[in-house]
Amino acid sequence: MSLTNAYVQIYGQLPEVFARISDGAAPDKFTTQHLKDWGYASSNYRAVIPLLKALGFLSSDGSPTSRYHEYRNTANSKRIMGEAIREAYSDLFTIKAKPSNGDRQLIEGKFKSTHNASPTTAKLMANTFYALLDLADLSESPEPKSEAKIALKPAESQPSVIATEIQSKGHGRPSLHYNIQIHLPATKDIEVFNAIFKSLKEHLLD
Repeated sequence: MSLTNAYVQIYGQLPEVFARISDGAAPDKFTTQHLKDWGYASSNYRAVIPLLKALGFLSSDGSPTSRYHEYRNTANSKRIMGEAIREAYSDLFTIKAKPSNGDRQLIEGKFKSTHNASPTTAKLMANTFYALLDLADLSESPEPKSEAKIALKPAESQPSVIATEIQSKGHGRPSLHYNIQIHLPATKDIEVFNAIFKSLKEHLLD
């Protein structure tokens, strides 16, 4: 779970800042100089950079991420922001799936308890969250995690083994032979195959 402690005092200008992101070309590195070039010379705007990092728009070195570039497509910007705040503020969404202004006191309390924030700071954190919430579309369900995408169906997760017993026709004590056919699942995950052959070695060869 996650609850970022990044916030800005200029939360009222966040819609304008993100409009700039949509309208302008992505820089190689998003720096305070880039903010100044946009006309945001006040030091209060510097907190935008750690907020963008918390939202996954910037990498740790300030380089725009794929999410930054995807947000620039205005047809998808609200959905992308929805994904971003669901990740950065996931603890809040366990309280309310779709937070509203009526939940403000509850959300401020969560910031206070999680980050040991003062009432003033907790209010700024909540105001930042609500400003971002206005830019987001939460109507779409979040996409499943990547590990869920590669998970095998239950029927495919185990190899199919067919053993045929053949009794020899020779004299004396009959000998038994087994023909084992292994139908491997359709996957590129090498760990699946490693697990299958390890199990075969333990149960059939050892």
